[in-house]
Amino acid sequence: MSGDTINGIPRADLRTQSRWKATLRWWAGGQLGSTKAGLAVYRKLAAPIEAPIMKATRGRVRFNVSVPTVVLTSIGARSGVRRETPLAYFTDGDDVILIASNYGRERHPAWYHNLLAHPECELHIGPCGGPFVAREVEGADRDRLYTLAVERVNKGWARYEQWTNGIRTIPIMRLTPRAEVANEPSQRD
Repeated sequence: MSGDTINGIPRADLRTQSRWKATLRWWAGGQLGSTKAGLAVYRKLAAPIEAPIMKATRGRVRFNVSVPTVVLTSIGARSGVRRETPLAYFTDGDDVILIASNYGRERHPAWYHNLLAHPECELHIGPCGGPFVAREVEGADRDRLYTLAVERVNKGWARYEQWTNGIRTIPIMRLTPRAEVANEPSQRD
């Protein structure tokens, strides 16, 4: 894929982004949003209505202005119900990257379990977006992406990792446009 978008989602390539932009976003609101109190307010009040607001305003209005935000539509792991979740994202090559931090809580977020059970999903920002397939990133690639995310997107993710008290490693999901996955040769060939 080429261009400024990946299946309709604007690229947010951290390798080309200046560190000063991340620092400015951190000082403009990231610090407050990365405290336990700030996260509790966002989680209870803003997160439940952010996806509908982004949809209604065609992606022009969102609460979390300190990081690029996308709406993930996944299928509930147990319920089978469609779920819409606003999430911070960035891009790596032709894939979209999501961090399953769950605000530094001790359990993985529900959307992570949804993607493990049903990897086919959608990403949207307003009317733009499309189908993707998710897979978990592990090992050195996971560590590289997590370090890059902490340095250039949200320094709060470093705090979140500490808050988990070593109970869990914060997962990273790589979402590939569904058309690309369908065109790849089968592993069995």
